[in-house]
Amino acid sequence: MRAIALSTKLKTVQNDKMNGKEKATMSEVEPWDIIVVGAGLSGVGGARVIQDLLPEKRFLILEGRERIGGTWDLFRYPGIRSDSDMYTYAFSFKPWASHEAVAGGSAILAYIEALVREGGLKPKIRLGHRVRRVSWSSDRLLWRVEVERTSGESSFLETRFLYMGTGYYRYEKGYMPDFPGKERFRGPIIHPQHWDASLDVKNRHVVVIGSGATAIGLVPALAKAGAQVTMLQRSPTYVISLPTTDGLALKLRRFLKEEQVWKLMRLKYLGLGMAFYEWTRLMPKAARRFLVEGVREEIGEVVDVDIHFWPRYNPWDQRLCLITDGDLFEALRKGKAKVVTGEIASFTESGVLLRDGRHLEADIIVSATGLDLLFLGGIEIEIDGQKIDLPSRLLYRGMMIEGVPNLVCAFGYVNASWTLRAELVARWTCRLLKEMEKRKSDVVFPSSHTPDVEPRPLVELTSGYILRALDRFPKQGSRLPWRAYQNYFVDRLLERFWPWDDGVLCFKQSLAENERACPQREPAQLKNSMKFASV
Repeated sequence: MRAIALSTKLKTVQNDKMNGKEKATMSEVEPWDIIVVGAGLSGVGGARVIQDLLPEKRFLILEGRERIGGTWDLFRYPGIRSDSDMYTYAFSFKPWASHEAVAGGSAILAYIEALVREGGLKPKIRLGHRVRRVSWSSDRLLWRVEVERTSGESSFLETRFLYMGTGYYRYEKGYMPDFPGKERFRGPIIHPQHWDASLDVKNRHVVVIGSGATAIGLVPALAKAGAQVTMLQRSPTYVISLPTTDGLALKLRRFLKEEQVWKLMRLKYLGLGMAFYEWTRLMPKAARRFLVEGVREEIGEVVDVDIHFWPRYNPWDQRLCLITDGDLFEALRKGKAKVVTGEIASFTESGVLLRDGRHLEADIIVSATGLDLLFLGGIEIEIDGQKIDLPSRLLYRGMMIEGVPNLVCAFGYVNASWTLRAELVARWTCRLLKEMEKRKSDVVFPSSHTPDVEPRPLVELTSGYILRALDRFPKQGSRLPWRAYQNYFVDRLLERFWPWDDGVLCFKQSLAENERACPQREPAQLKNSMKFASV
């Protein structure tokens, strides 16, 4: 197997042979052991795992915004809530304390703040420090991190290892299509990613464009606030309702301790979630009927379900949308909201004109049209002065970039709670760092993939916001260890038992023969090393 030797060959410089000029360029401050990028749920959760499992490591958390919380601090639109159950969305080391099975954004933000407070992480977080570029030096075996402060000043830090908890979308702006005639509309046009808290919607006609998780949460919340809401969708989405409070949990609390209840409920939602996903992939027609008939039972004859809630695609070709206590269906039944399926021809002075000639009156238009995805927050990665072309690389087990040293990405699930996988990635990272110490290695990176591994999209969903960005993301491979499975139980086994010497992961020592290629094994030998390698 050919090896990507970190874009240029890894070099080692003997400290006792360094000349005065080279020493002068060295940072006078000892480099950090680990820098965590991002103070949202992925970054804070990862930092807590690192602190618990590697207490001797010096680490720092860099956050570009002035507040912690990431998504759950940025998004302030009415109706924002988790699109996963909180029993699996919360980390295993800090169970979800509320009785709500599905929580609003403010409750999740409070959970993140508690993670920081209880872990004593506040002194380790530097707010207003946006990472713009990271540059690896093969001579010094360090990452140089270029940071832009809120003041506009730039500064530099050094670290031996990078843990990227940056999320997966652009925080500065959401996706806004170039709607024809947009400039003609007399009212405000708002993207939920930057909601105006002073906006008064009472007794006003609001058109919400979109049918994803954001729109599904917005519509009932705006209706409750007194607006007359129209959800305008180009095509239907699968919608499933969960109760805010789980009835089984209420019963279990009568005779079990809270921690025991949480463990049982977490197991319930893990098992049901994975089983339901696999069922939808194996029997898509039956799953479609089940989901659509569930909506029909909730709405009745008020809405034509076959037109507005029967998607053209199979379940989990795109994400399912979660509502709580049937709030969207209730708003539709009571006439406080309506759903329209059609394509936009143009905006007008007073609303939206559809291609079939219908006109939707609007005082306010909300463009809930999705996210603008961005890998690693758009951070540039350089190795020995060469910029890495991320779309041309594969991700090793969905965590490390092919040929890039000492860097792990916390990328979660798309078919389950994001944090389930984010926590596994953090724990694996700690095990990796311990293995590096055991081997006396300063560098670890995945070498290049063999020709028999076919590149595939990192996220195998057909949602518009994903398809728009796939050419900017690295890819996964057709088999292990380049494939990222969307299955928590498989990943948990892999996290614990996948061998370090898999023929792909390379451990290097700073004073060893770093230019020698990593030892590789044939694919057949690799498969035999793990019984479930072909899962």
